[in-house]
Amino acid sequence: MTGSSLIRRGAAVAALYSVLATLVLVSGCGSSGSPRAASASASASATPSVDPFAGLQQSFTQVVKTVSPQVVQIQSNTGLGSGVVFDGHGDVVTNAHVVQGSRRFVVTLPSGDRHPATLVGADTSHDLAVVHVAGASPPAATFAASPQPQVGDLVLAIGNPLGLRSSVTQGIVSSIRDSVGEGNGVALSPAIQTSAAINPGNSGGALANLSGQVIGIPTLAAVDPEMGGAQAPGIGFAIPAATVERVAERLLGGS
Repeated sequence: MTGSSLIRRGAAVAALYSVLATLVLVSGCGSSGSPRAASASASASATPSVDPFAGLQQSFTQVVKTVSPQVVQIQSNTGLGSGVVFDGHGDVVTNAHVVQGSRRFVVTLPSGDRHPATLVGADTSHDLAVVHVAGASPPAATFAASPQPQVGDLVLAIGNPLGLRSSVTQGIVSSIRDSVGEGNGVALSPAIQTSAAINPGNSGGALANLSGQVIGIPTLAAVDPEMGGAQAPGIGFAIPAATVERVAERLLGGS
């Protein structure tokens, strides 16, 4: 091999080493790992964690904001109950047993304002009544008369249990019952069974779906004879919205 050939081969090898050194410097610059690993790590860290329940929580919060102003507390000379604003004229629908024995009431709005109210009419066979609030026109609820609620639907019960105004419990529609006996010869037909807690004072309040519509009026909780007639947890009943609208309109003289 000639001297000139050796010189050319030596120059080529030197150039190759120079290129390899440059590549090593570039690939190692600023990172202890490979470029692909660094890129994947950066991408993973840039992706925010997603709360899978955020949408559901927002729905619950929006329902409470919408429906709570439509639910009032009704005080009679025998106790406390709840009512749902039926229209824009100060008419409130509630349970007949909430107003039983009284014709005049004090209605407390969610804001805390108190107003006198009088009985418009009652239908004890459906356990429904209407009272008229003087000097106030709180926002009316939207009643979901159709379609019929489905078993498994998420619901919120909003009312004034034990005098605790604007309280909320949550559950599902557990069943649609053809008939449920309420005592004193009264049977709710049909009735919505729910796992949302229904406590004393919830009667006459709102059972609302996640669209902010009232699907029923809670009226009673089941009792357990084996526990001395104590309330059975997670079993409550509500009067469907279609029945509420039909009876309330009749009591108001609409039909």
